[in-house]
Amino acid sequence: MSPPPHAPLQRYRHAVEELGFVADDAQLAAAQVLQRCHDELHAAAAHSVQGVYLWGPVGRGKTWLMDSFHGALQVPARRQHFHHFMRWVHRRLFELTGTAEPLQVLAKELAAEIRVLCFDELFVSDIGDAMLLGRLFRSLFDEGVVLVATSNQPPEQLYAGGHNRERFLPAIDALLQHMQVVAVDGSQDHRQHPGQRHQRYWVRQAGQPSALPALLAALRQGEPVRREPLQVGHRRITVHDHSERVLHGGFDQLCEQPLATGDFILLCDRFKAIVLGDVPALSAQQRPAKIARGTEDAAERVEAGDRQLPALSIHDNAVRRFIALVDECYDRRVPLYMEAAVPLDALYTEGYLAFAFRRTLSRLQEMQLERFG
Repeated sequence: MSPPPHAPLQRYRHAVEELGFVADDAQLAAAQVLQRCHDELHAAAAHSVQGVYLWGPVGRGKTWLMDSFHGALQVPARRQHFHHFMRWVHRRLFELTGTAEPLQVLAKELAAEIRVLCFDELFVSDIGDAMLLGRLFRSLFDEGVVLVATSNQPPEQLYAGGHNRERFLPAIDALLQHMQVVAVDGSQDHRQHPGQRHQRYWVRQAGQPSALPALLAALRQGEPVRREPLQVGHRRITVHDHSERVLHGGFDQLCEQPLATGDFILLCDRFKAIVLGDVPALSAQQRPAKIARGTEDAAERVEAGDRQLPALSIHDNAVRRFIALVDECYDRRVPLYMEAAVPLDALYTEGYLAFAFRRTLSRLQEMQLERFG
């Protein structure tokens, strides 16, 4: 087998011809666009380079394509999950409190460090992020930073239906102006292609013994086990137990308590494997939706009229944390072992978060293969 090549298009062809990847016309088209961006970035003449925005359903190879592009770069670049980047942005803006035009200062700092910024999973659900992204993207583009990103949605659908969405429209305009949008929408979910199985998900029937004690013993390999609460940053988290490399917690402890993405980042920093037990069926009968009869903007009341709010199941807040935990484990390649009340494909079958959970389900299915971790 020949050594892996260094250019994005060559890497794709190498994967198909020698690594057993399934040929995909949509992936090939994306690889060609990434190759064009790669070539322009490495051209001798300095000029403006258009970035690339890869979007499509889960499992179509967007992240693999972007990582191949990032790995081939010979210019300074940073690759981050989008929510990690936004966490850094908010922290840096706090540090720049009192500074004139802090977003421009932040963009200049980044431009002095990198030429290319690669985002994985660009997804906007927070009004605070939505309001600052337009100015942030413009500032980055003005400083010559090239963006390459993946998303499950085209730019025009980002933050669709979000509160005060008009404040996010400048961000969409900036993306469309400075990035080539490529749909990676092949018919196959490449995460589902056969591979050697490695079980990381168990269904526990009522009255049956748990599979987790034997699993934990195998993962820990004799490491001392502690059962006191776990110190994570400034927070103490109650878990079943933990050793140096392995965390064992229940769904109620890691997903029903008010943990945040930052807590899951710290957990993945510390542990080599996470074992999550007592995961219930997450679909549930939805509560009746409420009616919003008006909104307030500063001191002025906005007569928006009545509107129907989305119905939420009793588990949806915990499901959001579960999605964040799976995303962090997947992005960091930290194996997540789970024992649940229902099979994986029945874990969340309907509800307000069904769109977001499709990606989570695909990632959990990939985690059941030997190549993960």
